[in-house]
Amino acid sequence: MMKKKLIFILFFLTSCGFEPIYSSKNSNDFVFKKIETIGEKTINRRIISAISAKENNIDFSHKKLILENEKNIIETSKNTKGQPDSFKMAIKFKITLIDNKNNSSEKIFYEEFSYKNKDNKFDLSEYEIKLENDLIDKIIEDLIIYFNIQ
Repeated sequence: MMKKKLIFILFFLTSCGFEPIYSSKNSNDFVFKKIETIGEKTINRRIISAISAKENNIDFSHKKLILENEKNIIETSKNTKGQPDSFKMAIKFKITLIDNKNNSSEKIFYEEFSYKNKDNKFDLSEYEIKLENDLIDKIIEDLIIYFNIQ
């Protein structure tokens, strides 16, 4: 009798249907009739390759994909000499999906980060590039979760 209970508990725990979000089985290739991009090309290219989006006029799951991004670097404070003391980098990413029945759905992803100015402008530009990549990676993670939920 004890063996049956143990087998039943093990069967119940292993068949709950849990699947990891980032597993290779869940990473579907998304095929669109047309992919339209607005904004910085490097951000759009990284996101297209991350979600494995492809264009195909014959065999497609959605009619159109519109990717729109906007990156802003804003001075948030200045020192007594009037020079920038701190900045805020913000990336806004909007995705619009249009299906075969012309129904559209859109989602906006927004990430921002504040940072201090550096005396060495080369170090500042290198830091901004790293920061931009980190913000894009966060948006890609949110986008993957959004696609897996939908």
